[in-house]
Amino acid sequence: MAVPGKVFNDPIHGHVELHPLLIKIIDTPQFQRLRNIKQLGGAYFVFPGASHNRFEHSIGVCHLAGRLVKALNDRQPELDISSRDILCVKIAGLCHDLGHGPFSHMFDRSFIPQARPGLTWKHEQASLDMFDYLVEHNKLKEEMEQYELVLPEDLDFIKELIDGPLDTNGAKAKGWPYKGRPEDKSFLYEIVANKRNGIDVDKWDYFARDCYHLGIKNNFDYQRCLMFARVCEVDGQKQICTRDKEVGNLYDMFHTRICLHTRAYQHSVCNIIEIMITEAFLKADPHIQIKGSGGEMFTLSTAIDDMEAYTKLTDHVFEQILHSSSEELAESRKILEDIVCRRLYKCLGRTNPREHLEVTPAAITGWEAELSETNPQGVPVVQDVHLQPEDFKVDVIYLNYGMNEENPINEVRFYCKTDPTRAFQINEDQVSRMLPAVFDEQVIRVYCKKRDVQTVEAAKRHFVQWCENNGFTTPTDADITSPA
Repeated sequence: MAVPGKVFNDPIHGHVELHPLLIKIIDTPQFQRLRNIKQLGGAYFVFPGASHNRFEHSIGVCHLAGRLVKALNDRQPELDISSRDILCVKIAGLCHDLGHGPFSHMFDRSFIPQARPGLTWKHEQASLDMFDYLVEHNKLKEEMEQYELVLPEDLDFIKELIDGPLDTNGAKAKGWPYKGRPEDKSFLYEIVANKRNGIDVDKWDYFARDCYHLGIKNNFDYQRCLMFARVCEVDGQKQICTRDKEVGNLYDMFHTRICLHTRAYQHSVCNIIEIMITEAFLKADPHIQIKGSGGEMFTLSTAIDDMEAYTKLTDHVFEQILHSSSEELAESRKILEDIVCRRLYKCLGRTNPREHLEVTPAAITGWEAELSETNPQGVPVVQDVHLQPEDFKVDVIYLNYGMNEENPINEVRFYCKTDPTRAFQINEDQVSRMLPAVFDEQVIRVYCKKRDVQTVEAAKRHFVQWCENNGFTTPTDADITSPA
């Protein structure tokens, strides 16, 4: 007999019914925290509709994870997918983003690396830590066992679904690296976070949800992926495969990802706002105190070490700084006031290196110094402007199909209508001659922190000459042409 749950009315997926255990997880402070973390970080300052949060995205991923695992079970009963498996996959979908910090990826990709250089930390690990804390703090183990989950095995399985093998020290050398499920259930690890090729329900939800809220047309239809997904054996393991005729749809999926990055996620104004928020947070870091376990106090950057403190850390820290009266937060407050009043750093333009560059913080510091020292050739000098390295901000953006320079479709296996049990690879030359020749690129954007017309004009000329000196492509968006 089916266990009655609760129904959510979601703008993307319609009416979504969730299992009572999922409702128990949702109704915790650790999950409710996601209501106050913007899905797209600083993009809300540019796209008025991008007000959605990690909360609704997580519910959407949970729903799609359940739909995919149910579709596989209905289509192939011989896979022996149990009700336990299904519930664990749904929980993983629901909890996969518990570890995000303020303004989502800005926190883990920009703020933490600068606040704590040398620390290897990612939001997925924080999701595992927060999940453990959520279960313990809310005493959910008994509830889980009531719904026939087996502990600790299923807790390990859920965490592995979110972030891969828990034992990363030589586990692969011993064979099957997962503890939660045996190798004949390998396909379950491709549903929430697909480490093989990146095709998973997390992307399906955020493509649809982000496009909806950004006002951008979504050309990818995940419904077809649900319809044609089936499990085949590949090199001794069971993988989720799709129909051969869907190869074009998958290329569309990754093209949609690139379009979202170029048009929204990496929009020049979105990026500079997040750079400015990061600068404000770095200046405020030592002066903001968050109470954690045992009464110990933590800062913005150390709260990730204590889940009780981290639970209290959301986007609200922006307003906390903005509306503070503390003298210690004056510099941070000024930066956030500039954002609110649209006094932003000026984008001088963008360029592309002709070869892949190894980018380090030291390299960026060096480029900012080079920019200030560059002598523009063939154009008049702007009088009374003396540029310094701190007047420039260099931002390097990475665009790819999700696997750096690799084509993720090479890691997908297909089946044909006449023999749905045999999996095979489809090469690029079998698809189209119009596919991308390369699958990643770097974009360098340069901003000027000063806003007066003379300084910005001088900075643009320095930027154009710097690009020529380094053999980069002729800048675009610079409103000034490269000298002949």
